[in-house]
Amino acid sequence: MHGASALQGLKVLDFTRVYSGPYCTMLLADLGAEVIKVEAVGRGDDTRSFYPIKNGQSGYFTYLNRSKKSVTLNLKSQEGRRAAMELAQWADVVVENFSAGTIAKLGLGYEAVKKVNPEVIYASISGFGQSGPYSRKAAYDAVAQAMGGMTYLTGYPDAAPVKVGPAISDAATGVHTVVAILAALHYREKTGRGQYIDIAMLDTVFSMLENSVPIMTMLGENPQRIGNANPGSAPYNMYRTADGMVVIATANDSLFRRLAGVMGRPDLPDDPRFSTNPSRKAHEKEIDAIVEQWTQRHSTAEVERLLDEVGVPVAAARSVEQLVEDPQLLHREMIVEHEVPGVGWVKFPANPLRLQLTPPDPSRRAPELGEHTAEILSAVLHYSDAQIQQMRENQAI
Repeated sequence: MHGASALQGLKVLDFTRVYSGPYCTMLLADLGAEVIKVEAVGRGDDTRSFYPIKNGQSGYFTYLNRSKKSVTLNLKSQEGRRAAMELAQWADVVVENFSAGTIAKLGLGYEAVKKVNPEVIYASISGFGQSGPYSRKAAYDAVAQAMGGMTYLTGYPDAAPVKVGPAISDAATGVHTVVAILAALHYREKTGRGQYIDIAMLDTVFSMLENSVPIMTMLGENPQRIGNANPGSAPYNMYRTADGMVVIATANDSLFRRLAGVMGRPDLPDDPRFSTNPSRKAHEKEIDAIVEQWTQRHSTAEVERLLDEVGVPVAAARSVEQLVEDPQLLHREMIVEHEVPGVGWVKFPANPLRLQLTPPDPSRRAPELGEHTAEILSAVLHYSDAQIQQMRENQAI
């Protein structure tokens, strides 16, 4: 069973939508923060209508918004803005991912909130940051991947660039925002001072290009797409087997010696072309061809078994169908089931953070649109039933 919550008592006001922001606040909510998600009246977060949809429920929204409370506020109405500002006064942390400058125009930006809540930690997530030549440019994950260099480096040299399948820049930006928020909380604990956080998807993607930037700036080589190969190691690629494909990753000489032994080719590490990692990289096509001659004589399962036995990194590409039944993921409790209203029990990824004393709790389902509006206005802001009813009539909630 779950122990204490690491972020119990932390109050988060969440103006985020779609992926990067909701992923950030989901991680905080799983860790025990009280997250109040503000949604547009009537339609809510865009992802409530994102695929997959079953019986009116979006699996996309349900995954990213577990453990949160939903309040609908019309931020274009005076009453809606007033309630939002009172919630910002209540909050320890405010997170938003509107286009740069949008939330300030609504009167709910950092400078406005700081006046009523000087110690607030206020995080803005955007495509390109709050200032600079691209700050007003619209962004989704595919745009951030393309502009940050990830798309150019993904795929095969003789084919068009491709983005990484899932929205990795959204997720990574959400994680980086969590790190910044936790750092700011630690600083506030020591000094009593809140601060503003400005996280950009472009910055995040660029920071994750691994060794590509020093290849350019140290060697003067503009990195290109190399398919499933590795910029610095060989043999490190995807190889055909008798019945499929398998990735083999030998990133050092010791792993290569083990691979050569399993292949029945103990002579290979003594061949000057293959004796060191740089020489293997220089003769990559030759060593890849030799490895693939061997893998093609065996089934994928056989290659995995033989290399696992000697500790050489190896894997077939697993499908999502396989992953939801994967014994390691099940052992790690990485699959969580939520009862989705009108749909039944659905499996989602759980939380990858493992804390011994304060594990995250991903078991609470996502809220229905506006499910907690009256509860929050009453319990947190102490509005009367009459005030809440008036707001409803004025379409402020």
